[in-house]
This record gives sequence, structure tokens and C-alpha cells, in this order.
Amino acid sequence: MIMNSIINLAQHYNHKKYWKMREYVVQSKKHSLKALWYLYRIKKMDAFNNSSLGTHIGQSATFKGTPMFPHGIRGIFVSHRAVIGKDAVIFHHVTIGEGKGGAPQIGDNCYIGAGAKIIGNIKIGDNVKIGAGCVVATDIPSDSTVVMEKPRIIVRKDS
Repeated sequence: MIMNSIINLAQHYNHKKYWKMREYVVQSKKHSLKALWYLYRIKKMDAFNNSSLGTHIGQSATFKGTPMFPHGIRGIFVSHRAVIGKDAVIFHHVTIGEGKGGAPQIGDNCYIGAGAKIIGNIKIGDNVKIGAGCVVATDIPSDSTVVMEKPRIIVRKDS
């Protein structure tokens, strides 16, 4: 019982602590013991929440400000080369991943709905809203909203 509580405490995502540790790891130019310990704790939190926010020593995803995660970091994957602007709101199960040629660059004040996938060397402008479940693989201009097209139903005819 006590051991489970200790493990949960070590793995549980705490927004302030996570971003303070992440800042230290990303700014660290060498593999100090403190940086390695923080990286270990970050990776434990990521694993517990089935996520990865692109944190590595030396090369990490760039966050110009601390993003807001209304549902925590559950299922969020961010490429270690992605650039995310200030005041981003990112919901659960979002993927910001690399494709041919690089990773996405996301502008300031963007809203990314649950389950959205942003893939490839693309640019998302400022003040963009990306709806839940959208797959974005092309550049999006500023002040835009991205939604899925009408779903298509394919009926299979039996022979």
C-alpha cells in the first residue's frame, strides 16, 4: 500500500514540477546528475501517462511558453523537433509528429482538439483552432479553423 503510494507520487504528472524540471533538462548543456535525475522523473511521468513531450538533453521540442493541458498529458506525443508557440491549448491524445523533412511549427494562441494529428514539416499560423480528430498535413494560415470534412460511409456489397 505504501509502496504503491510512493510509485504513484513519482509517476503522477504535476504541471508546475514537470515544467520546472523540463526547463532545467532542456537548458542543461551537460549530463549533470541533477539533469539526469530530472530527465528520469520526466520519462517516468511520460510513461505513466502514455505520452512524450519531446524532452531530451541537448535536443528537445521547443515550447515558447508553457502550454495548457485541460486533461493532463495523457496520450500526447510531441516530436523532439517540434516548435510550439505561446498560449497553446492541447487536449488529450494529440500527436505532433515528424514527417518527411521535419516537424511542425505551431504558432501562438493555438487550440488543438482531442485526438488531432499534426504531421510533417508544416507551419500552423497564430490563433488557429484544430478540431478534435483532425489530421493536418498541410500549412494552415493564421486565424483559421480546421475541421474534418463530412464523413464518408463506404458500404461493402456482398457478392
